[in-house]
Amino acid sequence: MKVAAVLACRVQSSRLYAKPLQRIGNKTILEHQLDQLESLKRVDHIVLAISEGLENEPFKEIARQRGHSVVVGDQIDVLGRLIQGAQHVNAETILRTTTEDPFVYVDGFDEVLTTHHEGGYDISGMMHLPDGAGFELIQREALERSHREGMAKHRSELCSLYIWEHLDKFKMRKVMPPPALRRSDIRLTVDYPEDLMVMRKIYEAFDGKMPIPIGEIIKFLDANPSIRAINKDVDRGLRLWD
Repeated sequence: MKVAAVLACRVQSSRLYAKPLQRIGNKTILEHQLDQLESLKRVDHIVLAISEGLENEPFKEIARQRGHSVVVGDQIDVLGRLIQGAQHVNAETILRTTTEDPFVYVDGFDEVLTTHHEGGYDISGMMHLPDGAGFELIQREALERSHREGMAKHRSELCSLYIWEHLDKFKMRKVMPPPALRRSDIRLTVDYPEDLMVMRKIYEAFDGKMPIPIGEIIKFLDANPSIRAINKDVDRGLRLWD
């Protein structure tokens, strides 16, 4: 099956404007994530699924510079944009991450993908990783069914919510990472200015040497509770893979 990483991109946000374009060191968060995803040999395509609007043009330039495909769609209907991106490159399996995450646990990708396909799963994902470190593998057919049968809340950035709410209709695999990485109490995503402060401090602590292993980041934050406390109490929102 053809695999595409389809990344939903938009600058609009009520909490921190242009989160994927915020810089950590000399690159944007999106570029740091692309560096990691581009290392995955079994990903056939990377597609930027960009929201409509002139303010989102910088995403097109990043895609052009790096040789990735682009689709443009509705700002609110993120699920629809993911489907559109997969259809654009004729991919059956979608690798989904959120574009405000600079540190993704890509080490576990090959094993999860192999088992996902061999087991005929509709969706696979890692449980209990730090917020922002995980990824989902979802069959395009499952997302198309979610879009067709779901309501407005399911056609938002909560792209797999319909699947979680209707597990009788879908086959799900919940993957457990190594015990040391099961730290859903830690935030490695950027949704608020406090999150961005923490990500920059992590980057600086490792002298900008990317990618930084998730286990090393966890050790660093445990050893520096004052840094971890900066974003410890922000609203975490809905976390499906806890």
